[in-house]
Amino acid sequence: MTDLLRKPFGAHGKIHEITPVNAGWRFVGFSLYRLRVGERAADATGEREVILVVVEGKASLTAAGQDWGVLGERMNVFERTPPHCLYVPNGEAWEALAETECTIAVCSAPGQSGHKARRIGPDGITLTERGKGTNTRYINNIAMENEDYCDSLLVTEVFTPAGHWSSYPSHRHDEDDYPRITYLEETYYHRINPGSGFGVQRVYTDDGLLDETMPVKDHDVVLVPRGHHPCGAPYGFEMYYLNVMAGPLRKWRFVPAPEVEWIMERDAK
Repeated sequence: MTDLLRKPFGAHGKIHEITPVNAGWRFVGFSLYRLRVGERAADATGEREVILVVVEGKASLTAAGQDWGVLGERMNVFERTPPHCLYVPNGEAWEALAETECTIAVCSAPGQSGHKARRIGPDGITLTERGKGTNTRYINNIAMENEDYCDSLLVTEVFTPAGHWSSYPSHRHDEDDYPRITYLEETYYHRINPGSGFGVQRVYTDDGLLDETMPVKDHDVVLVPRGHHPCGAPYGFEMYYLNVMAGPLRKWRFVPAPEVEWIMERDAK
């Protein structure tokens, strides 16, 4: 199994813990908790900022010395309703108490004390259609560059209908050469509906030195250190993923793969 594909540790508790050290990169961190009613998860942010995404279920959250109440509304991620999230800056602590069975993602990147703790969503997050034909997918932007909520983090949700492609036409963001392209590491936390199904993700570079095609199952995480990274949802299986990106500049600029650039140009007309 490629090191880019990370399987969950189990079905309960902290099931993912991706750090810059174990990912072999510099910026992005991602953890995931699946909690039963009454269970807690807690941590200190240290030198990193965090966005807590309540993927499913409800949890009481305290962070940065404040009680933020119960966050979460959708009980199944494939309801496609806007998520409830909480931004926690570096140098703070947070705790979540599960009010129902819940799934909480912890998205992290270097913090610079430039933003205060705040709720993100569901207000202000609108499901947006992107793409054409079988490249159509639906986006919940949580904290992309137009939202000045964070120092480093870029976070978004994507819903890909069965039989469709996503993160496509293939593109890369692996050079620090703004405004042409930005260097952004990225994680994909995948969900599949029905949960017994699968999707496909390919991560590849133009020179072919990296070229991995992976079957992704429910709760898998894929690392994208460089290269292009399209996803496919087979007929019969709907795909969701939560993207976390970060790099030296909080801008998302990408370059298409040469073989699909004509598709991007055609669809832009």
